[in-house]
Amino acid sequence: MYIEMLTHTLTNMHIIGGLGRLAACFLDSMATLNLPAWGYGIRYEHGMFEQRFKDGNQVEYPDTWLTKGNPWEIQRIDIKYPVVFYGCETVMAMAYDVPIPGYDTINTNSLRLWSAMPDTEIDLTKFNEGDYGSALAARQRALEITQVLYPNDNNYAGKELRLKQQYFFVSASLQDMINNFMSAKPGRQWEELPDKVAMQLNDTHPSIAVAELMRLLMDTYQLGWSLAWGIVVKIFAYTNHTVLPEALEKWSVSLMQSLLPRVSEIIFEINRRWLLEVREVYGENAEMSAKLSIVEGEGEHQMFRMAHLAIVGSFKVNGVAAIHAEIVKSDVFPQFVDYYKRKGVTDKFIGITNGVTCRRWMAQCNPSLSAVITKALGSDKWVRNLDLLEGLRKFENDDTVLKEMSDSKMENKKRLAAYVKLHCDVDVDCNTMFDIQVKRIHEYKRQLLNVLHVIHRYHTLKAMTPAEREKMVKRTVFMGGKAAAGYYVAKKIISLANAVGRTINSDPDTKDFLKLVYIPNYKVGNAQVIIPANDISEHISTAGTEASGTSNMKFVMNGGLIIGTDDGANIEIKECVKEENIFIFGAKCPDIPEATRRMKEGAAWDGRLVNVVNMIRSGKFGNPLDFEPVLNSIENGKDRYLVAHDFSSYLECQDRVDKEYKSPKTWNQKCLMALSGMGFFSTDRTIEEYAQKIWNCKPCPRPDPRIATK
Repeated sequence: MYIEMLTHTLTNMHIIGGLGRLAACFLDSMATLNLPAWGYGIRYEHGMFEQRFKDGNQVEYPDTWLTKGNPWEIQRIDIKYPVVFYGCETVMAMAYDVPIPGYDTINTNSLRLWSAMPDTEIDLTKFNEGDYGSALAARQRALEITQVLYPNDNNYAGKELRLKQQYFFVSASLQDMINNFMSAKPGRQWEELPDKVAMQLNDTHPSIAVAELMRLLMDTYQLGWSLAWGIVVKIFAYTNHTVLPEALEKWSVSLMQSLLPRVSEIIFEINRRWLLEVREVYGENAEMSAKLSIVEGEGEHQMFRMAHLAIVGSFKVNGVAAIHAEIVKSDVFPQFVDYYKRKGVTDKFIGITNGVTCRRWMAQCNPSLSAVITKALGSDKWVRNLDLLEGLRKFENDDTVLKEMSDSKMENKKRLAAYVKLHCDVDVDCNTMFDIQVKRIHEYKRQLLNVLHVIHRYHTLKAMTPAEREKMVKRTVFMGGKAAAGYYVAKKIISLANAVGRTINSDPDTKDFLKLVYIPNYKVGNAQVIIPANDISEHISTAGTEASGTSNMKFVMNGGLIIGTDDGANIEIKECVKEENIFIFGAKCPDIPEATRRMKEGAAWDGRLVNVVNMIRSGKFGNPLDFEPVLNSIENGKDRYLVAHDFSSYLECQDRVDKEYKSPKTWNQKCLMALSGMGFFSTDRTIEEYAQKIWNCKPCPRPDPRIATK
């Protein structure tokens, strides 16, 4: 039995976004646990984009990361598969393999990435006729598929290219899987396939695999529908990573029919047969049929719901945190849960909490703290078994260990300060509290709430006397993250953060007490400098919107504390590190409907928030018209993510943070105790759960040639 994980966002050396970085951690743990596994994705020539700032505004530049080549990849010129678009245009997928070594094992798995190339290099007849553009058109169309990760899909061409990318790597990966299955043991029966292969759909990006495997089994290998479908639904498992309705991928039927006509036919047939099963349970209930249908809408507005296709075509569906798994069942897909319950299936929807690998996010990026841990525990076995961090609890009152941790933190803060000086030309005082929020910029992640608090803090400091300021905790607030190129409000939030930073960082009254630094081009490389330097980190999404989060885990593993909401993995982190070692604020999930209703009806704002908004509109931070889109997103009943609602609770929580930070020993004790509770959040544990609960896969350690055998 071996596992294949299909993930759209994973590229060679750059992991773009949480899903891609999570997949990289998964691959590390799969190899470390000796599980026979493959990762599949696209070998993009360019990453999402390189983020730079012009007058504080995000500007996207090409991320040409392959310019100097990649010494770790192996081009497999003998492994190519045809992928057909429009029913007649063939593109070849060529494999590039990246080795994924395990830790403390000789097992090595592979990440196989696909690069697009034309079926024929050039139409020589047209070239000789002087029609050079047409002669090279097919080549250009093929190459553009793997040029840029996440093309802007605000237009038809961008949507078509995204769908091309998804189908391209899915089709190639499935063909590769079948080829491996057949060549390993000629003469196998197709019924054996689910016993040998499990395929994990990493969100909806690769969900078209359900229909594509049906196409391959029926059209290429001549299986009948019933046999093919019986195989498909035993192979796929689907991980849902979002609760936001707009993030549940849908594709226009007209686009799909144009680009992938045969696949469209198969999806319609899957849906027809599925709705017959639905009617057996609910009768002629049009409402339930509409809610459960893979096809949504009528006529030119028809859409394929890819999450529905993934659920219908999978034998397991999992959320990625305890609360997320429950929200998936109660709010996102309740009709499916009810359907399967009526069919006597009660274990299709489960939860497996995400994790991160401590090899990358502790041992590699924070060697000084890792050395402290190893010295305290007496060995480095914790790198392979993170549960051993529990042994740190006995050092809660050990001044030597606490000082060594504090010294390690200072070393990391100095490293970040040097990085910021080099890349942002801002001088940072390492004796200030380092307050960090780095992640993708999105309204639900509420970077805006953070910026508004910084403005409030600045306003408060300005009103103080010099003597009063000296009693305040000094803070340096670091922010970072990219906004999608077409996400207008998110880009304006970045502009506001940079504008606020420019103002407060140069104010002689307050610059020694408060600074805001927006670090450009957040990625894995600088994350390994940023995260180890945190005193406190912000994970402040609106309750019920963050599926899990993994940066929250990384920050605590690096010796910091969290300020956050009862959302995603924060809830389980709170349980593991104990409530006194995390700072929680804001509305909880059960409160959200009522809070949303009150804000829509015009509930009064906290007066301090009114002052902050007035400061922005006064021009204190630049042309206020530039920031109207941001302010409009929370005014006049449009505060979808409850920024205004949670503002006062957030300020109170920040006051608690200040109070605790004033006692260095107490703070260090909290950091130590929080770190000691993070063993659960290792991807080794996560992957073991996937292997047991979904894949039914056992470790296959390779015999060690270093050990003599008789």
